[in-house]
Amino acid sequence: MFEDEKDDKIYNLIISNGIDENREYAQFTEKLFSKVKFLWKESISGDYSLAGEAFYSKVDRIILLAGLYNNNKELFESLLEAGEKYDIPIILVRPLGLEEVPEILEEKAATIVGWNANCIIDSVKDADELM
Repeated sequence: MFEDEKDDKIYNLIISNGIDENREYAQFTEKLFSKVKFLWKESISGDYSLAGEAFYSKVDRIILLAGLYNNNKELFESLLEAGEKYDIPIILVRPLGLEEVPEILEEKAATIVGWNANCIIDSVKDADELM
């Protein structure tokens, strides 16, 4: 699917955040905002491990920014568990400027993507097919 094809779906995303020394979260969301034909919103919880089915049933994708993993392992573990429990596709974004991703994240991801905005959008739209 090409990013330029508008599909009118508003994707409800969880995007990993937390301790972010390199501002990867801000850079990532800027990439999403740059694609004006891609409609999305973000679901945020104060504690993802306590959020239940009512919260997760509305989430379409979990996006893990692998560059944040080392400083936010507990958050990532909660999101990995939620993805598995509620059958939500996990999209793993490589650390900015690197190819390597933690093996534990790679094993759970439906897909792994770099920082190209079109590739990110395509992976969000196609994640159901990759599970």
